[in-house]
Amino acid sequence: MKFIYTLILSFFIAFPSLFAGEGMWLPLLLKSLNEAEMQSMGMKLTAEDIYSVNQGSLKDAIVHFGGFCTGELISSNGLILTNHHCGYSEIQGHSSLDNNLLKNGFWAGSHGQELPNPGLFVRLIDRIDDVSDKILMGVEDGMSDKERQSIVDKNLSELKASYEVEEFQEVMIRPFFHGNQYFAFLTTVYNDVRLVGAPPESIGKFGADTDNWEWPRHTGDFSLFRVYAGPNNKPAEYSEDNVPYEPKHHLPISLDGVAEGDFTMVFGFPGRTNQYLPSPAVEQLLSTLNPAKISIRENALAIVDKYMRSDENIRLKYASKFASIANYWKKWIGESSGLERTNALEKKRSYEAELVAKNAGAKSILNQFDKLYTELEPYALTQDYYREISGRNVEALRIASLLKRLVDRYESNGEEAYTMFKNRLEPFLTDLYKNYEAKVDKDVFKELVGMYRSNVDPNYVPASLKMLGKPEGDFMASLADKMYGETMLTDGSKVLALINSSDIASVATTLGADPMYTFATEWADHYNSTVGPKYNGIKTQIDSLQRLYMAAQMDAFPNKKFYPDANSTMRVTYGQVQGYYPKDAVEYLPVTYLDGVIAKYKPGDYEFDVPAKLIELYEAGDYGDYADPNTGKLPICFLGSNHTTGGNSGSPAIDAHGNLIGLNFDRVWEGTMSDINYDVSICRNIMVDARYILFVVDKFAGASHLIEEMTLVHPKQVNTKVRRSRK
Repeated sequence: MKFIYTLILSFFIAFPSLFAGEGMWLPLLLKSLNEAEMQSMGMKLTAEDIYSVNQGSLKDAIVHFGGFCTGELISSNGLILTNHHCGYSEIQGHSSLDNNLLKNGFWAGSHGQELPNPGLFVRLIDRIDDVSDKILMGVEDGMSDKERQSIVDKNLSELKASYEVEEFQEVMIRPFFHGNQYFAFLTTVYNDVRLVGAPPESIGKFGADTDNWEWPRHTGDFSLFRVYAGPNNKPAEYSEDNVPYEPKHHLPISLDGVAEGDFTMVFGFPGRTNQYLPSPAVEQLLSTLNPAKISIRENALAIVDKYMRSDENIRLKYASKFASIANYWKKWIGESSGLERTNALEKKRSYEAELVAKNAGAKSILNQFDKLYTELEPYALTQDYYREISGRNVEALRIASLLKRLVDRYESNGEEAYTMFKNRLEPFLTDLYKNYEAKVDKDVFKELVGMYRSNVDPNYVPASLKMLGKPEGDFMASLADKMYGETMLTDGSKVLALINSSDIASVATTLGADPMYTFATEWADHYNSTVGPKYNGIKTQIDSLQRLYMAAQMDAFPNKKFYPDANSTMRVTYGQVQGYYPKDAVEYLPVTYLDGVIAKYKPGDYEFDVPAKLIELYEAGDYGDYADPNTGKLPICFLGSNHTTGGNSGSPAIDAHGNLIGLNFDRVWEGTMSDINYDVSICRNIMVDARYILFVVDKFAGASHLIEEMTLVHPKQVNTKVRRSRK
C-alpha cells in the first residue's frame, strides 16, 4: 500500500503535462503539478495566490453553496454570486401568485429587505491536508476488503477526533483514486444566508428546457445572496443582529470581457465524475442504463408538462421540479450521444489492450470486470427503475418511503429517535406539500409504475403488481384509482397531523391501513430482499477491483498524469475561451450577444418571453459600461474548455489576473459525456459573461447600490484601474 501511494505522488510530480482543459485539480497541489502549465497558458498568478493558508487567496472567495452548488464572494460585505438555478428553490419559496419573485425578479433595496432562507448554508475551506499516510497506516497488500476497511475506518475516526475545531467548523476526510489516497478538509459553515437579488425567470431561465445543455446560449443564470455573521465575524444562526460577513478575499470583476484564446480558470465543488471506468461499465451505460432512465423521465416530463401548460398555478408549483427532472434527462441523452460520437467505448478497449501489453496483471482485473458487470446488469437496471420511480418521480411513493423510515426509527430506537427524525421530516414535507398536486402525481404513478411492471424481470416485481391476465392499461388505471382515491398521503394536513400525534404508537397502525403506504412498503421489502443485496454484493467487488485497476494503470503508464475523480471537494480546472465544431460544416463561436436573445424572443412563451424593459434597453442601445468595446454589442454568454460537472454550477470563471469574468452554469450537450470521457474537441463549459450580470443588476434592475459595493477593474489596460459602473 505504501508503494501505491508513493507511486501516485511520484507520477503527480514527475509528469505534469496533460491536455489543457482536462482535469479537476486539488488547489493544494497546484504548485507542484499545474502552476507552470497554467502560467504558460497566460496565467499571471502564482499557486500561492490561488491557495494559501497563511494569507487571503482565491480559495477564500469560493463557497460551497448549500452543499450542491458553488458560489463566490464578490464584495467585502459578504455578497455572493451563484446561479439562478442554484437559488431557484429559495426564490420559489419566497414566491406566491400575488408576489411572484420567479416571474418578476427581486432586488433588495437595503440589508433589511434581504430575505432569510432557513436551512441554506455556505461552506468555506480553511485548509486542506494530505492525510494519506495516517489513514492508510496499518494497511497491507493482501488484506481482505473487510480487514482493510476496518483499519481505514479506525484511522478515520481517530484522525477526525484529533482535529481541534471551533463550534461552526467541520472536518471532512475524503478518499481519492478509489481509496488509494485521502485528503482532509477543514471547513467553516455559515448558516445565515439571505436572498439579495434575482432577475426574472425570463432572464435567469431564458431558454428554459429547450436551451438547457445547448449552445448558442443566452441565459442570465445568476442570483445574489449575502452571508451574515455574528460577533467577531464568526458564524451564527439567523438573527436580526447579525451583520454582513467580511471575507478574507473577494473577487474583483473585470469589465474587459473575454476574447478567444484567453486563459480561464473555474474554481468550485464538482460533484461526481467517473473518468477511469472500464469498457464493460461504459458499454452497460450506453446499451442499458441510460436508455431506461431517459425513457422513465421522458414519460414523467410529458405528463407534468401537459398540466403546467394548462394551469398557471401548477406551473408555479412544478417549475423547480420539472427543471430538476429535465436536467439529467437531457444530460443522459447528450452523454450517450457524445460517447458514441467520440467512439469512447472503442477508445477504452484500445486503452485496455495497451494496458495489458504493459502490465500483464491487468488482464485478470479486466476479465473480472467483464464477469462482474455482466452479473450486475439486471440488478443495476432494476435499481435504476426503482429509484427513478419510487424515490424520484412519484411523490406519493417517496412520501411513503420517508414515513416508513419514521416508523422504523420508533420501532428500533424509541420515542426520542422518532422525534428527532420527525423534526427533520416535518419541514421537508411541509415544503413538498406546498407544491404538490395529487392529480399530476396520479398520472405519473400510472405511467411509470406500469413501465416497471412491463420492463423489469418478473422476479423483481412485487406480487401486487403482477396480476397476470389483466391488460396493463386497465390494471394500472384501476390500481391508480384505488391508490389515490383511498390514501391519506396526498393530503398534507392529514399527514402532518398524524406524525405530530401525541400517540406515537398509533402512527404505524394508521399508516398500516393506508393502501399507498402498504403498496410502497411491500414493493420496498421485495426490492430489498431480491435486488438490493445482490446489487450491493457485486458492486462492492467492483469497487474493490477499481482500486487495483487504478494502481495498475499508474504502474503501466508512467508518463501519464492522473487526476482524481470529482467527489464534491474543492477543485480547480483551467482552459481557454474556445468555440468548437458540433457537427460537419458547423462551427460554434465562443460568445453570444443580446441580439440572440431578441432573435429568440417569443411573446407569451414561458421559455422565450423577454421583459419589456430589456427590449427597450436593446432598442436604445443603452448598455452603459458593459458593451463590448470592439462590437458595441452586449455579451451574454461564452464558452471555455474547462472540465466541469454538476456542482460546478455557480463556479466563478476567473481570468489570468484572478478577476471574475463570468459565471459557470452549464455544459454543451455534445460534451456532457465529459464525466466519463473528456474530449477537448467537443467538451465545453458555458458561462454567463460578467458584463451581462452587471448590466442586468445596474441598467435593467436599477440596483446600482449593489454595483457600488463591488470592485470593478480593467485588467487588460496597461494601468489597471478600479472603476464603478454608472447608470
